[in-house]
Amino acid sequence: MLLRRLAVLAPAAALAAVAVATPASAVIGGSVSGYGPWAVRMLVDGKPECTATAISREWIIGADHCFAEAAEPIADSRIEFRVGNLDQRLGTVVRPVPGSRNNHTLADLMLIKVTPMNITPAKLPTAGPVRPGETVRQLGWGATCTGDENSCQSDVLKQVDAKVIDPDDQRCEGMTISGGTDFCALTTDGVTAGGDSGGPVMSTTDRDTIVGVTSKSDRSSVAADGDVFGQLEWIKKTIKG
Repeated sequence: MLLRRLAVLAPAAALAAVAVATPASAVIGGSVSGYGPWAVRMLVDGKPECTATAISREWIIGADHCFAEAAEPIADSRIEFRVGNLDQRLGTVVRPVPGSRNNHTLADLMLIKVTPMNITPAKLPTAGPVRPGETVRQLGWGATCTGDENSCQSDVLKQVDAKVIDPDDQRCEGMTISGGTDFCALTTDGVTAGGDSGGPVMSTTDRDTIVGVTSKSDRSSVAADGDVFGQLEWIKKTIKG
């Protein structure tokens, strides 16, 4: 998510230090991605805001916190998504179907119906939740620098691999808890940041399968991602209508 919204979600003192548990934006470090047909860039008032994932030709999953501003919902008319290209400037524009948004009551997840997209959607997981020791891949168009994250939003999709660790690990303190809706992931060569919120966290062993949704990071090496498998019932019920 962009830094201007961090002022709403985190105390002023935390902003100065870019503290733990602030909403995530773009990948700082990491590498340029060469694949991501399901990746979606979210804009508000024509400005880059978050990342998301197409999970069908008409449904997108993202982070709930990306759809509010000053504790008020952002109007559908202000939102657009760009799909179908690794360079967000070249993506095809699709818009939300008015009134279709459905946020999860506990997890930082949002489902949005859009006009039909000509893309390859991500697959929902079938093999169970991610487990400690598993490697996942986080992707996004967020910030590539620290400090003023608005000034360094990436035009091209970036990625970083991360290792899932126990949610009660001391490094995850303040971000995940055992039995919660998020899993904790540790990176060594980059981290999600402002603008990456809502972005896909993909399996590295099952191609095109989404296992998580980027929620927040410490801007150093640890991120909390919404567990998609744990919310499958809600996702399927919403999509089927």
